[in-house]
Amino acid sequence: RMDQALLLVSNELPAPGLNLAARSGSCHQCLYQILAFVPPSNESLRKPGTASVMVDTQHPLTLLLNSSVGDRDLCKIQYHFGEFGNYSLVVKTLSTSTQTVSCDLIINEAPINSYLPILFAFLVYMGILAILIAGRLLMKIDPVRNWVYKKLNPRATDRMINSELGSPNTADSINCDPAPQSWSAGSRQRLRSLDTFRGLSLVIMVFVNYGGGKYWFFKHESWNGLTVADLVFPWFVFIMGTSIALALGSMLRWGSSKWKVLRKILWRSFVLILLGIIVVNPNYCLGPLSWDNLRIPGVLQRLGFTYLVVASLELLFTRADSGTWEGRFPALQDILPYWPQWIFILVLETIWLCLTFLLPVPDCPRGYLGPGGIGDFGKYPNCTGGAAGYIDRLLLGEKHMYQHPSSGVIYQSTMPYDPEGILGTINSIVMAFLGLQAGKITLFYKDQPKQIMSRFIIWGTVMGIISAILTKCSKEEGFIPINKNLWSISYVTTMSCFAFILLLLIYYLVDVKKWWSGAPFLYPGMNSILVYIGHQVFANYFPFKWKMQDSQSHAEHLTQNLTATTLWVVISYILYRRRIFWKI
Repeated sequence: RMDQALLLVSNELPAPGLNLAARSGSCHQCLYQILAFVPPSNESLRKPGTASVMVDTQHPLTLLLNSSVGDRDLCKIQYHFGEFGNYSLVVKTLSTSTQTVSCDLIINEAPINSYLPILFAFLVYMGILAILIAGRLLMKIDPVRNWVYKKLNPRATDRMINSELGSPNTADSINCDPAPQSWSAGSRQRLRSLDTFRGLSLVIMVFVNYGGGKYWFFKHESWNGLTVADLVFPWFVFIMGTSIALALGSMLRWGSSKWKVLRKILWRSFVLILLGIIVVNPNYCLGPLSWDNLRIPGVLQRLGFTYLVVASLELLFTRADSGTWEGRFPALQDILPYWPQWIFILVLETIWLCLTFLLPVPDCPRGYLGPGGIGDFGKYPNCTGGAAGYIDRLLLGEKHMYQHPSSGVIYQSTMPYDPEGILGTINSIVMAFLGLQAGKITLFYKDQPKQIMSRFIIWGTVMGIISAILTKCSKEEGFIPINKNLWSISYVTTMSCFAFILLLLIYYLVDVKKWWSGAPFLYPGMNSILVYIGHQVFANYFPFKWKMQDSQSHAEHLTQNLTATTLWVVISYILYRRRIFWKI
């Protein structure tokens, strides 16, 4: 099968036989798992005992062979098997006098390179990009442009060329997007970098949700650590916070009362949560009984609640006039006037720390942050997520949580655990608040790109230093490891560090130097809620999914997932050209 290799164990030792166990290199402090019993050799027939097993190829494995009687370890081998490879492990005695045992690993059939499809897909997309760039350069040549004008409808062609320079008219939009308007109503200049950042996050999110070619690094990390899939959701939360700062200030400057803005905030939050529970959640399709097992948390639910808290907090302290602050420290004008907001966020984070490390959890050590299952040498199999999992099971009930957490694959945990649970929502609020800070920077230092970029660098550096301290620059040994399932504070500071630096780069390329229009990520970024809900609802329909000839092929899965993701980018581009924007 995909991500597996065949291992044939040949035992030339006499009775009593051997036990073959394995432990994944990505499984921290895990118990060895028995793979097979290898019978002893038949001395009369001079025939070794054999056993064949499938071994995982996603991560390095440690193989342990010991005697089935007395549990004496004979040999230990660390090896990273290759996909569809065929291997033999020969166990024999080198010296009968010293009872020295050798374990030799032999490659019978070489594995395939399962990463070649990624390289091929990269070259294809780079080729398409090169063609588009060449076409754009050719359009700058007068004879070529005139010839195109003659062949195409002049009016349509003019719209095609100039559409990249304009901004959508909100009057032509259908109002529905979790990220509020990211441009100032008092200015015709839209910050395209925000839409580009949001679109980049969304495109990666769609790709990994569709399967990511079934590669392990396009799936969520089993517990501590990061993969590509773990990057996108916090970035989306971050840019939502950035948009809140710009949108609320714009509405207030145009005369909207705070009560009117608050009603919009409440409505948007309600619709997002409702869409998450009813539309994205698939249980309603299974009939009325499925509501007994309805998953209450979710991505849109967390976005909706996070938006409600952060937008309300900003509305409470924002000013219609965002001019220069006349305080003692003008360099901190985006921080000091909002000290009550910072106190609120610090109180929230204190609550998270206290609940995480001080709340007593039955049959679990206090402050436990592990995955349960076979992790921590199997001592706490039912403690998945510690306080976070306990609070969700207590308040929501096990049937209303995510039933297949990522920790179940490597750590074999059996307890339900929801990565969008209650306790983690506190830190998603912190993440959105840091994005809000990025929005304030762009407001207070408007038309000062050097100031904006320098502050992005400072904030990114500060977040990075905090992450280094919390994690001790280690995956497993830090005070608070980076963990997407828990939404640990180190995860938030690390993702914020990446977000500030990435936003800085996009802002410089798109809005400052204008070397890049933001395409193609700009288009899904301006229709994010439609793309997100659409890719969930139509995930199992053609042309986003079809029956594969070989379901054990990374290449076929990658082709299908990239095709589906590209189709949503094309759909968002068509909607952009037609000025259709679904917003809340």
